[in-house]
Amino acid sequence: METVQDNSIPFHVLTIDECLRALDASRHGLVTPEAIRRLVAVGPNELEEPERISPWVLLAAQFRNVLIVILLIAVVLSAALGHGIEAIIIGVIVVFAALLGFVQEYRAERAIEALREMAAPAARVLRDGDESIIPAREVVPGDIVLLQVGDRIPADLRIVEAVNLQADEAPLTGESVPVEKHADPIANPDIAVADRRDMAYSGTVITYGRGRGVAVATGMRTEFGKIAGMLQTVEVGRTPLQENLDRVGRVLAVIALVVVGLIVALGVLRGQDILEMFLFGIALAVAVVPEALPAVVTISLAMGVQRIVKRNALVRRLPAVETLGSTSVICSDKTGTLTRNEMTVREVFASGVSAMLLGSGYEPMGEVTVNGIAVEVPDPVIDLLRAAALASDATLIRDTEGHWTIRGDPTEGALIVAAAKVGLEKSDLEIQYPRTAEIPFSSERKRMTTLHKTPGGTTACSKGAAEVILDACTTVLEDGSIIPLDKTERGEIIARAETMAGEGIRVLGVANKSDTDLATAEESMTFLGLVGLLDPSRPEVAASIAACHNAGIKVVMITGDHPVTATAIARELGISSNGRVMTGRELEQM
Repeated sequence: METVQDNSIPFHVLTIDECLRALDASRHGLVTPEAIRRLVAVGPNELEEPERISPWVLLAAQFRNVLIVILLIAVVLSAALGHGIEAIIIGVIVVFAALLGFVQEYRAERAIEALREMAAPAARVLRDGDESIIPAREVVPGDIVLLQVGDRIPADLRIVEAVNLQADEAPLTGESVPVEKHADPIANPDIAVADRRDMAYSGTVITYGRGRGVAVATGMRTEFGKIAGMLQTVEVGRTPLQENLDRVGRVLAVIALVVVGLIVALGVLRGQDILEMFLFGIALAVAVVPEALPAVVTISLAMGVQRIVKRNALVRRLPAVETLGSTSVICSDKTGTLTRNEMTVREVFASGVSAMLLGSGYEPMGEVTVNGIAVEVPDPVIDLLRAAALASDATLIRDTEGHWTIRGDPTEGALIVAAAKVGLEKSDLEIQYPRTAEIPFSSERKRMTTLHKTPGGTTACSKGAAEVILDACTTVLEDGSIIPLDKTERGEIIARAETMAGEGIRVLGVANKSDTDLATAEESMTFLGLVGLLDPSRPEVAASIAACHNAGIKVVMITGDHPVTATAIARELGISSNGRVMTGRELEQM
């Protein structure tokens, strides 16, 4: 049974048949008795819940402090000496400091369980040769999992069948653009997880196409599970403030003992009663202890925590606030942290004019500018975005809280949003120009073409890789007229596409063809222009990075993006001025 789930096997290197043999599985899936046996052997397909810390343990941890211990001893001694008021005051201060720290840490401990929410609630698999829907926790190595648009992948899979299959792997790798998947083995056994195109990973989402995969890892052995495991094994160290407070406590304890010893010795030498001198020495020792210090420290840290919480950040341990003041380097993820993780059309190049679309994210609002000046939307831009929207399957939706989001491929979603910004609603376009046929996107063709019924006949709209679309065109739309696409025009378009790509922008080409049919739709098309897309940075990030630099803190961006894209974002945010980029392979070789 150990070989059923063996993380040492590089499944992305093996052929499909080799994978199935290694897993003792078949293309028809598992039979139910075998699936049950494997579930018992390897356990449920879910992330192990970290051992919950008991509230009593958290409360006891607040007293694991030398200074607090000394104060507790002071409470006992003050009470024993008959100083009830002093004992009560010191006791209240100690309890207040402990409870304040306990409340903050208890709330934080209950909040840190976000990784578990990444698990898929159900999965479609082949069991006994038939399609079945089972709880995701029951998926086992060797199961054949069926994939379609919108599915959250329940386990790490080796792709067995892929039809235009794409997955959004941003939660795992930070890549904001959907990744194309295929079933062909990859020769390099050491290739990065983000580049294993024949694998699909637990917690990621299918955005396009359909396919099948055989489960090779479940639960804590998935890539997500490895991350969860590393988080659970992080050692909790002591902060400089905790070390210093303990040092102060130890010094005060030594001073107190010395004071008691000296007072008792001197008193005895002068003929005083030893018990009387001992009690007097203890009273002086108690007076040495700064009773309010723990409370002052705890209140100061709690105030810092509250300020951080108002900025939507969570502090798990109260003393960690103090270490923020000692930070010298901040390493930050890019996608979803520095950027919005919402693909957005930034630039449209049509009829020789470069127009910028303002606004970011999926909210369909934003002006169109040319050379930094707001203008009426040029007709070539409208023609281009209309064709791009018609050749897309994504939809723009608004949730119950008023937030805009997209259903489907993020790139197509960006095109739909851009069209909506210039007044072209996808639902209206579908009614006005109903789709009659389509040639779906594939990784080999690198484009998608749809045919629509229009008043002038059947019109084809195509979008895809700029060079592929350009090669299919013989004419270009220029100032409202269709003219031959000569070498000069073609060269200008290629140069513009290369300039946009050099700025870290993803470039698509858009074309159409009037009065056509499915057989000839992608021949002799009319080039409409280029669309530049990117994942925009969050508006507050640049100022935050500048504040870090002013404070002497170095900011490092970590991302799974292509180095060109990463460099462009880093320069835009002020992270990098020299353009230095280090890949993961280079880092490993250091």
